[in-house]
Amino acid sequence: MEIYKEFAFDSAHFLPNVPPDHKCRSMHGHTYHLRVYVKGMPDKEKGWIVDFKELKDIIMPLIDKLDHKLLNKVQGLENPTAENITIWFWNHLKTMVPGISKIELKETPTTGVIYSGE
Repeated sequence: MEIYKEFAFDSAHFLPNVPPDHKCRSMHGHTYHLRVYVKGMPDKEKGWIVDFKELKDIIMPLIDKLDHKLLNKVQGLENPTAENITIWFWNHLKTMVPGISKIELKETPTTGVIYSGE
């Protein structure tokens, strides 16, 4: 069984490693949607894989580091592509969330990344 919890945050960024005439070279912003998936079987006593409140308490401090910030100034996100932002989340959460199976980050309603640590 797999559960998920979704979060949203707004951030600005620019992509320093694209050609000078690429539109993403200029600073711009997105409303990102992060979905964190956790696999497991429900605890026999509690009836859940993980308490959604506990999951929120783990993830919100990371969201707070990015929300309404310039991502290029966040340590480890100097080249804040959607892929690199997803890896940043994964690297922080892989030891904090037992059973984490994948992360999905949507940069726009039609574009995103799914990452499972591979």
